[in-house]
Amino acid sequence: MALFKRRTVGKPGEWFYCLKHGTVEEGPQCRAADRFGPYATRAEAAHAMDTARERNLEWETDPKWHDMGKGGNGGKGDKGGPGDADGA
Repeated sequence: MALFKRRTVGKPGEWFYCLKHGTVEEGPQCRAADRFGPYATRAEAAHAMDTARERNLEWETDPKWHDMGKGGNGGKGDKGGPGDADGA
């Protein structure tokens, strides 16, 4: 048995959205890999999934981040690349 339990890092008054439990937490209660945050308010944390969905949509439709060329080959024309099925 461990003598010291590692405390989850965070400050009082910070809000998090727990992905594992689908709940809003004041202060980090679940491990970092299972949460979004910190948020300044409970309401912001409650809308974390909506915020993530909106940001993903913005990223997916942003032309400067969308590097796939015509045909879905990463903009490399017909030459392919290291990840192509033909091994070129």
